[in-house]
Amino acid sequence: MTRAAEHERAHADGRTHEHDGEHAYDVVVLGAGPVGENVVDRVRAAGLSAAVVETELVGGECSYWACMPSKSLLRPAIARSEARRVPGLRAHAYGPLDAHEVLAHRDSVVGDWKDDGQVDWVRSTGAQLYRGQGRLHGPRRVTVEGPEGDRHVLTARHAVAVCTGSRAVLPDLPGLAGARPWTSREATSSARVPERLIVVGGGVVGAEMATAWQALGSRVTLLVRGDGLLPRMEPFAGEHVADALAERGADIRTGVEVSAVVRDGSTGPVTVVLADGEVVEGDEVLFATGRRPRTEDIGLETVGLEPGSWLRVDDSLRVEGHDWLYAVGDVNHRALLTHQGKYQARIAGAAIAARAGGAGGEDGAAWSPYRATADHAAVPQVVFTDPEVAAVGLSLAAAEAAGHRVRAVDLDLTSVAGAGLYVQGYRGHARMVVDLDREVVLGVTFVGPGIGELLHSATVAVAGEVPIARLWHAVPSYPTLSEAWLRLLEAYRDGAGTP
Repeated sequence: MTRAAEHERAHADGRTHEHDGEHAYDVVVLGAGPVGENVVDRVRAAGLSAAVVETELVGGECSYWACMPSKSLLRPAIARSEARRVPGLRAHAYGPLDAHEVLAHRDSVVGDWKDDGQVDWVRSTGAQLYRGQGRLHGPRRVTVEGPEGDRHVLTARHAVAVCTGSRAVLPDLPGLAGARPWTSREATSSARVPERLIVVGGGVVGAEMATAWQALGSRVTLLVRGDGLLPRMEPFAGEHVADALAERGADIRTGVEVSAVVRDGSTGPVTVVLADGEVVEGDEVLFATGRRPRTEDIGLETVGLEPGSWLRVDDSLRVEGHDWLYAVGDVNHRALLTHQGKYQARIAGAAIAARAGGAGGEDGAAWSPYRATADHAAVPQVVFTDPEVAAVGLSLAAAEAAGHRVRAVDLDLTSVAGAGLYVQGYRGHARMVVDLDREVVLGVTFVGPGIGELLHSATVAVAGEVPIARLWHAVPSYPTLSEAWLRLLEAYRDGAGTP
């Protein structure tokens, strides 16, 4: 029996593993978030032994400080907003949200920031979990410094997968460090509702957290350096979200720069100083100004890579120049989204297993279990604001910049019969970007109540490169919001849109 097999048998028998020593596995994974968990799942299913190293909570950022808590905060806000526009219900939906109940539900969703269930899942796969700081120590070797001073050296026979994710970036501003600003973590885990919340940044995190805390009772001021919200999406998406926030009382200021932040004592208000000298006062300030990779302390320098850098990978998620090293999820900077990271993890796991078995893990076909092609052309994203925004593929501007000959077809969603039945006074917009040479859809964007569930149909159309001629035969059910597809196709047929 191998040392790795003995180690796994000891765990299965409930015996305590050594506190120090060397251990060999087929695959070692750094990071036990959703991405790392999926790599472990795939390689274990292929019969490879695996170890996973986690410095914080098993389950990662998404489970405790991002996707799950943020959506639990946003769902009551969106449900109440829609109820206010449903006949027979609106009269009962004008009271305030029960903030205590919403926050308590958020806490239950994240398991009160305890990872027992996730740990049990990892163990159920037969993988070995190591808690502590994992660092590369040359090719195929990882050292783990445990929380109680124990040290392990893990050797990977086939692959090491870096799945350590990303963290929020705080700008270098006078006074900011002492002002105890919120990042996305504090914004999703706060135990109280601030009376006044200043949000710096108009991207997805800024827009979602402004929506959530405003609905819970905060007076929100949103400070945006650019021209509008959601700058990487179609312009109309950010405009709809900004209009809705403003109608509910948010103070949205675009084209502004923050020059300093001052906190009055340990519990006093916070003052944000703008570049033009104007000041904005609040009880908390959230900086939603970008992400950076969690790669600064994982030993990259021992294998010739730069600590703190994004890791460049090929389509099998293998780090360029290293045939044993993989970087999966946020760390490769392809698409900083949990679902894309999990997709990459499935690809990476299949490639690692194939290469370990001598199959090479390569496939030249248009679709391959070893190539993450969706990262390039079919990345879907839902922004859970009110109204929701959902997009996949290329925007009009991105398609033109990439050199495609395209037409954008726009649709006011009030023309869809299902919209008026969904809520009264429905407001929304859709855009389909079509490649005129191949007559396939390159990108779709929806904004409006309830449109998040439309996105997968758009993702199938974009990822599958379904010809427009075939999409005519995908009949939408009447009367649902999906009838938007028929109206977009009709507009394209009639020559509408921007060529």
